[in-house]
Amino acid sequence: MSDQTLIDTESAITEEQVVEYLRQHPDFFVKQPGLLADLRLPHESGQAISLVERQVSILRERNMDMRHRLSKLLDNARDNDRLFDKTKRLVLALLQGKTLEDTVDALMYSFGNDFKIHYTTLLIYGDPARLPNSAARVEPLSKAREHIAQILKSNKPLCGSFNAAEVAYLFPDHSSAVGSMALVPLIHGNSFGLLAIANRDPHYYASSMGTLFLSYIGEVLNRILPPHLES
Repeated sequence: MSDQTLIDTESAITEEQVVEYLRQHPDFFVKQPGLLADLRLPHESGQAISLVERQVSILRERNMDMRHRLSKLLDNARDNDRLFDKTKRLVLALLQGKTLEDTVDALMYSFGNDFKIHYTTLLIYGDPARLPNSAARVEPLSKAREHIAQILKSNKPLCGSFNAAEVAYLFPDHSSAVGSMALVPLIHGNSFGLLAIANRDPHYYASSMGTLFLSYIGEVLNRILPPHLES
């Protein structure tokens, strides 16, 4: 029986064909050692399970667990690579901004198109009449304290669910759709603003999630934005 007859794509391979193929290729499992981990070869020991069979079963389970862990690590690595690429593009775009408007537009574009963030608010504390026009929202710090005083007490990133008044202040046009938020204070000597992002999913920005990415973007903005605000 030829190999071509055995590997017939138009009909199902029968058990007899498999047996005949293995007889013709006794070194098959030598060339394919990985298949042995997936085979079940019980020992003839009646209803009792032999020690060897139990050991093989445990090793097989550990092998499968390691495969799942490796697959998860590879998935995380790919996700981190994509996040790094997006972050690099964003930082380069921010560095290229010549004006406050250019810089804020680069941030909003990246968050909306690359990172697929549902809602973004860049709040800058100051007098709107004295700062250049941009997509950032400019308001006096005194007014911000009236609405988000508890948030302003923290100098660290925050994430999770917030009360309705805080959500309404930070996202007045989308407050009913916001499920969860992540916030990072902007500080250059003193606090000069707040970067807020939101998702429609109440659990997307969980209170226990990592804020490394957002903190990094905040640090970049802490260095890039102040010269535009001072000028």
